Amino acid sequence: MPNATEPTLDHELSAEIRHLTTSRAALQAMREHVQDLFATGAKVAGDPFSAETLGRTLAQRVRELADNPNTPLFFGKLTFAGDAADSESAGHAFHIGRRHVTDAVGEPLVLDWRAPVSTSFYRASAADPQDIAVRRRFGFHGGEITSFEDERLTRGEELGTKSAILTAEIERPRVGPMRDIVATIQPEQDELVRAALEESICVQGAPGTGKTAVGLHRAAYLLYLHRERLRRAGVLILGPNRAFLRYIAAVLPALGEVEVAQSTVDDLIARAPVRAADSPAAERLKHDARLAGVLHKLLWQRVTRPTESLVVPDDSYRWRIDAGVLARIVDDVRRAEPPYALGREHVRARVVDLLLRQSEARRGDSPGEAWRRRMTKIKPVTELIDGVWPAVTPEELLFELYSDPAAYFDEAEAALLAWPGKAPKTAKSARWTAADLVLLDEAAGLLERPAGFGHIVIDEAQDLSPMQARAVARRCVHGSVTLLGDLAQGTAPWAAADWRDVLGHLGKPDARVTPLTTGFRVPEQVVELANRLLPALEVAVPPARSLRPDGSLAILASAADTDLIAAVRAALAEPGSVGVICAAPAVERVTKALADFTPTTLEDDDPDSRLLVVPATAAKGLEYDHVVVVEPAEIVASEERGLHRLYVVLTRAVTSLTVLHDQPLPAALA
Repeated sequence: MPNATEPTLDHELSAEIRHLTTSRAALQAMREHVQDLFATGAKVAGDPFSAETLGRTLAQRVRELADNPNTPLFFGKLTFAGDAADSESAGHAFHIGRRHVTDAVGEPLVLDWRAPVSTSFYRASAADPQDIAVRRRFGFHGGEITSFEDERLTRGEELGTKSAILTAEIERPRVGPMRDIVATIQPEQDELVRAALEESICVQGAPGTGKTAVGLHRAAYLLYLHRERLRRAGVLILGPNRAFLRYIAAVLPALGEVEVAQSTVDDLIARAPVRAADSPAAERLKHDARLAGVLHKLLWQRVTRPTESLVVPDDSYRWRIDAGVLARIVDDVRRAEPPYALGREHVRARVVDLLLRQSEARRGDSPGEAWRRRMTKIKPVTELIDGVWPAVTPEELLFELYSDPAAYFDEAEAALLAWPGKAPKTAKSARWTAADLVLLDEAAGLLERPAGFGHIVIDEAQDLSPMQARAVARRCVHGSVTLLGDLAQGTAPWAAADWRDVLGHLGKPDARVTPLTTGFRVPEQVVELANRLLPALEVAVPPARSLRPDGSLAILASAADTDLIAAVRAALAEPGSVGVICAAPAVERVTKALADFTPTTLEDDDPDSRLLVVPATAAKGLEYDHVVVVEPAEIVASEERGLHRLYVVLTRAVTSLTVLHDQPLPAALA
């Protein structure tokens, strides 16, 4: 660390502060220039469509260039050796930051962390300096530089994870949304972040290894490298719940990426209101991949071969197509395996083409587009199409299955799928459950291809059911995916025990599976406690390990309100966020007990709140500096995979964990 008594270091620190000031001014100038273009864009565009397109592009660019004065504009600096292999870089220094900043003549003041040159900031080492003479990290308070550290890699100097600045940034208390990790990305994380767009990868990440951040930074990296392609195709972030999406929402905008869709799987497939609930057994069955085969069979058995010729009157003419020819059309279209609704229109188009040829042969000229439209809708043609390739909606198809499930399932399973109570008269009057939406999406995918994305990042992917995975797969047939998750944290009834199963349902069976086992956020004491549960979870994952020995753990054999209040008061006396996690039925009681501290809940959506009461069922993906867990036995008993849920809950702490219990601790934990 620089010593304030050394004038040389003071001089260098002052120079870096000036460079930051210059860079911020340059970024502001870049933004003002784009704002000026936005104001005059309509005048220079050639037509209204061009003006609108230009306006959207410039408005987005204005948002991308927004500066946050509380966030460092750059966090590192690379000085290349004078004899570097790249002559353009030799002897030069580059500041590395969250976005590219240039001066008035276009010279770079800050390089984007995603630029090729920046790779060495994350991967260079004393063993492999990569032509880097000095790697410098900056310490900040708010948005101002306060210190720096230098590693002279060509001399064998390397701080690694012993860097005080790196450690301080990793361990910095957190209140509000998740931050980016762009200043602290480790080499094994960087390798995943910079994986090629064409490659689908699966990250098996133990708690605190930064798997979520890796996925978000990969999305930002791919947008940087393939901007136009992915702007057209789109990038989607899928999270387990809306609270999680709110938690991560600030990461990509902080990196200058503002056009990334974020959704839960439930919101992605929502095409009908949920007005009923399934039993756990029925819900599990509806998420089973067998339902995909049943729906496929039920749909395509509607297609039949015509047995009679088609006769179409046309003024004084009558056109005729033999039944054998019509049957060949149906067979040919079906062999091509198009989506059902598209196949129906292909049959119609080929029939009309044959009618057109007859008309041209008899009349000697083409009858025109109006004639074709009339033939498309003429009664004999529509009756033929409705007979051999009937129209159907996803709701009608699922309604048909539920009205006679015994045709496809044994008695016990058919009873689970049959309408409970009085059956609805039509599909329009049906009351659908959340699990039904997955099946409706499957049916809709059989009828038409949904819009796809160029890349999808799926967090907490271990909880995807086979049918949910298929819903995602339909939206990335020609794109790639980044799966993020931890098999040990699988809490859904259908949670995966092997990543290959999930990848198969996603249509990416050959994706690379890479484990991250080194935690940078969760303290060693907490990780060791949670690791006690692994043998009981029956998943083949390596135990997590932590590089942080500085956390604290307390297990108190009392969950009385007085002990809860004392634990929360002690946590609030320390910097950072506090999460009180309990079984969902206990949330109201715990919130009431802590009324004097004015706690908030996830539904309050208050990013500045320091104290939240969180149901265990919603804790996945979140983290708090200090966590108070109330009654682990209740958490375990509240659901089928309760031990997996407890593993999740215990690993939400990044500084201290306090466990309060009146009931005996679960045997696996004790």
